Parts: sequence; C-alpha cells; structure tokens
Amino acid sequence: MSQSVPPRVLTVAGSDSGGGAGIQADLKTMLALGVHGMSVITAVTAQNSVGVQGYWELPAEAVRAQFRSVVDDIGVQAVKTGMLASIELVETVSELLAGVRVPVVVDPVGVSKHGDALLAAEAVATLRERLLPVATLATPNLHEVAQLTGITVEQESGMLDAAKALHDLGPRWVLVKGGHLAGEAADLLYGGSGEEHWYRAERHDNRHTHGTGCTLASAIAAELAKGRTMPEAVGEAKAYVTGAIRRGFPLGAGIGPVDHGWRWR
Repeated sequence: MSQSVPPRVLTVAGSDSGGGAGIQADLKTMLALGVHGMSVITAVTAQNSVGVQGYWELPAEAVRAQFRSVVDDIGVQAVKTGMLASIELVETVSELLAGVRVPVVVDPVGVSKHGDALLAAEAVATLRERLLPVATLATPNLHEVAQLTGITVEQESGMLDAAKALHDLGPRWVLVKGGHLAGEAADLLYGGSGEEHWYRAERHDNRHTHGTGCTLASAIAAELAKGRTMPEAVGEAKAYVTGAIRRGFPLGAGIGPVDHGWRWR
C-alpha cells in the first residue's frame, strides 16, 4: 500500500539553540500542523531564555546549496523565511525565492523577543527592496513595521495605514500583528483593493511567548501548503498560535517558549 505524502514546507531561517524560536520552532509547528518541514539554515545563534549571546551567519554558498538540494529533489508547497542576518543573505534568498512558484511567507525578523538585533541595520533596506517584492505574505510586528516603513503604530486605528504602506512595498498580502498594543490581540490581514480581514483573540497573561512570530509565520505557510486561502490560513494559524501562547511554559531564568505541542497534551 502506497503511503500518502504530506505537504512539504521549507523554512529559511536561523537556528535557535534554546529551541523556542527560529528553525526549531518552525519545524515543531509544521509537525503539529501535519506537514513535512524542511530547513535552510542561514545562521547559528547561541540563544537561551534570557537573550542571544551571539550569532554566526552561514556563507551564501551554503544557504544556496541547502535550498537547491531540497527544492530540486524534494520540492515544496510553501516557503517561510525568518532570520536572514545580512545584506548578502537577504540578496541570496531573494534571488532563490524569485524562482519558486509557491506561496512565500516572509517574517521580516529584525530583533529577538529580548531586543537583540538579528538583522544588520544596513540590511533593512535590502529586505525592503529585494525580499518584500517576492513575498506572498509579509508578517511584521509593530517594531518591524516602523523599521520598514517609518510608521509608528500606537493604537489599532493606525494599523490599516501601516498595512497599506507595507503593501506598497510589493508583497501580495500583509499581516500587521498588533500583539504589542493594549487590549485584545488583534491582527490585520490586508490584500490590496480594500480587502481587509481582522483576527482577534483573547490576550493571555503569560510572559512565556518566545517564538511567537516564527510560529505564526510557519503555521500560515503550513496551512497554505494544505491548499487553504490566505484568509483561511491566517485564521487557522492564529487559532494555533493563540493556544500555544496560552500554554507557554517557563524555561531557564527568562522568557520561556510557546507550547508547540499544546493540542497533544
């Protein structure tokens, strides 16, 4: 009897040695949502619950070789990008993604949950000009919105203007995450032509939220690989990450991770 093959999703991101974010969070999320996760590692971090102690980028040729190995042999139904660290890696990944014909979810990672920089300041413009135009969806938090557009969002009413400014940079869809605002955890999906979808969830009083952004972007990519529409994929991913935040647990002395396996426990 032949085995059915699950949808395949590729993450292009940095490794988090503490297991809460990055490649590790991406692969756990993909497993939890029933797809086969694969990885292109862009950088190795020394990271734990209290911060990022250092990171080392991989050479562009290593990133390119990993990507070609997976895509040319195994194939993909969706791609998610995370930490890309430098101008050279942003350029390399942008070129690689321009050649794929599947949904690309770009999490424009700028800083870690602890405030540590994960993208060189000089690479922000390259991400804006090269990577966003090849994105099917960009998923910035409000800090990243400000970094990419110069727009500071201080209340929910400012999220639409921010989404429009980001959409003008080239992605087909933009998800502006309002998790840093007070009140409900509200996110806005904007697709141009006035298409808006709001997603709201109860805010959980839990500081163990390490990996939230990586997890959400990976969950969306997983749902897109299953064939869901963008609004459906974001809704499913939001439900998954909300449960993972609710069940986030303490590790070490600082901020613990969300629970990627919350539906199994």
